[in-house]
Amino acid sequence: MPVISPVPAARPTRIPSQRDGADDTVAAGTTVDHLTETYRAHYRSLLGLAALLLDDTASCEDVVQEAFIRVHSARKRVRDPEKTLAYLRQTVVNLSRSALRRRILGLKLLSKPMPDMASAEEGAYDQLERDSLIKAMKGLQRRQREVLVLRYFADMTEAQVAEALGISLGSVKAYGSRGIAALRVAMEATA
Repeated sequence: MPVISPVPAARPTRIPSQRDGADDTVAAGTTVDHLTETYRAHYRSLLGLAALLLDDTASCEDVVQEAFIRVHSARKRVRDPEKTLAYLRQTVVNLSRSALRRRILGLKLLSKPMPDMASAEEGAYDQLERDSLIKAMKGLQRRQREVLVLRYFADMTEAQVAEALGISLGSVKAYGSRGIAALRVAMEATA
């Protein structure tokens, strides 16, 4: 009985002899030397590509190294050496996607910790502290209160506060320091 091969036989590759010229040779795929040169020339750019897809350097380096290993093991399938870089890029993208999928799956499988909730006593204490701060703020002069609110609650710089209130930078500093001193005295009185 004849044996039927499902894969068509590959064309035989000519092995160059000493009398053959270099033009008659047929490339049998990406060579190790070509892959080494590609590594030297494009490692950093592939690392940059992985860095755009992943968030930490170690994972990026792992992905690029794995891509080179896979291309090396499949170098006979890459018939055109010019396509080696494209094959490497696609492998880096695919490995980055896989790494992200594994991370997402790992995060989903982790047990979710209980949220840090304040006890009833802590909540009541915080409310009392807020109430006493609001009462102390109401006891300040109008300009002191405006400067402190804009500076510390709206997170503005002193120059921005001066511009918003239409006063000088020195006035902002003076109102701010006097307001903090008055708040400190008022808060210590309630404690």
